[in-house]
Amino acid sequence: MGDGHYLAGLDLTGRKVVVVGGGSVVQRRLPTLIAAGADVHVIALDPRPTVEAEPAVTVHTRAYAEGDLDGAWYALACTDDPQVNAAVVAEATARRIFCVRADDAREGTAVTPASGRHGVIGDGGVQFGVLAGGDHRLSASVRAAISSALADGTTL
Repeated sequence: MGDGHYLAGLDLTGRKVVVVGGGSVVQRRLPTLIAAGADVHVIALDPRPTVEAEPAVTVHTRAYAEGDLDGAWYALACTDDPQVNAAVVAEATARRIFCVRADDAREGTAVTPASGRHGVIGDGGVQFGVLAGGDHRLSASVRAAISSALADGTTL
């Protein structure tokens, strides 16, 4: 993947998103995917109880298998097994589905920005994302500064 990324807002309303893995990364990503209206399918051998109990998500308690991305618009490879994550990215690439790879962002075809919200979207509120060339700490720091400035009313 190149150094630059094209920041885009995806309309995932009613669209299938496949998340492979069920740990802490998935736990953090689910609320945003659900809020976006995605039809989320989690595939995990041992999903965390909070992932498994999420009523807005279809959980498949099993290992990932080729073909699991059928019909997906977006995918996330979030297991602790690099070989499984690589297989998910390979299938996604073959199917022309953008895929985030949580363990090695450079090997995926998409990245998740550090994102934030201020106010109510559509009622003067904003949603924003920060990408800092793979430096997740810098992305999070800039996101925090933007959030703080918006909360203070500081002019950006």
